[in-house]
Amino acid sequence: MNKINTVLILLFVCFSSFAQEVDEKEKQKSLQSSTNLTWDANKALSEDDFIAAEVDYRKAISKSSDNSAAPYNLGNAYYENETYNEAFGRFKEAGEASTSKADKHKAYHNMGNVFMKRKDYAKAVEAYKEALRNDPTDEETRYNLALAKELLKKEQEENKQDQDDKDKDKDQDENKDEDKKDEGDNEDKKDQGEDGDKGDEGDKDEEKKDDNKDGEGDKSDQKKKPEQGDGDNEQEQQQPRPNQLSKQQVENLLRAMQNAEKKVQDKIDAKKVKGAKIKTEKDW
Repeated sequence: MNKINTVLILLFVCFSSFAQEVDEKEKQKSLQSSTNLTWDANKALSEDDFIAAEVDYRKAISKSSDNSAAPYNLGNAYYENETYNEAFGRFKEAGEASTSKADKHKAYHNMGNVFMKRKDYAKAVEAYKEALRNDPTDEETRYNLALAKELLKKEQEENKQDQDDKDKDKDQDENKDEDKKDEGDNEDKKDQGEDGDKGDEGDKDEEKKDDNKDGEGDKSDQKKKPEQGDGDNEQEQQQPRPNQLSKQQVENLLRAMQNAEKKVQDKIDAKKVKGAKIKTEKDW
C-alpha cells in the first residue's frame, strides 16, 4: 500500500514538473511571438504607418502579458498622436507588466507626462514620485516632479482665490438682501408715520374748528359793542389806519403838487421866451 502511494506521488510530481515545463515553454514561445510582433510594429511606426503599427502592437499584447515593451511603445505612439487617454491606459499596463525597475520607472514617468497634459497636477506628482522610487537618479523625472508641484501649488492658490471671491460675492448678495429688507421695514414705518400724521392733522383740524367757533363768538361780541354805543369806537374811526393818509396830510400833499406843477410851468414859459424866433426885415 505504501509503495502504491509513493508511486502515485512520484507520478504526480513528474506530471506537475512536465506541465510546468510545457507551460513555461508555451510562455516563452508566446513571448517570442509577441516580441517579434513588437519589432514589426516598431518598424511600421518608424515608416509612419501608424495603423499597421497599432495592429501589430495589439497582437503582441494579446500574445503575451509578459511583454511590457508592446504596451509601452503603443502608449508612446498614442502620446505622439495626442490620444492621451489611450496612452495612459497602455503606460499603466506596461508598468504593471514590467518586472524590472528600469521599465517601471519609464512607464510611471510617462504616466506623469500624460497627467501633465491633462493638467491633473496632483496625479502627475504621484506618478513622478513612483517613477523616482524605481530610479532616484533620473534628473528629468526630478525636474518634472518639481514643475508639477509648482503648477499644483499655483492651481491651489487660484482655486482658493476663486473660492474667496465666490464667498465675497455671496456675502455681498446677502448684504443686499438685508438692505432690501431694511428698506421694506423703513417703508412700513414711513407709512405708519404718515397715517399717524394724518391722525394728528385731523386732531388739529378739529382744534381749528373749535377755535373758529370761539372766534365767531368773539366777533359776535364785537358786533354788539357799537350797538351799546361805546364812545371809543368813534375815536378809533377818526384815527388814520396803517397805509392810509390823514386829511391834513392829503391837503399838504396837494399843495406841494400844485407848487411843483407851477414851477414846471414857469420853466416851460421861460424856455418859450428865450427860444422864440425873431423876424428881421430885408433891405430892398
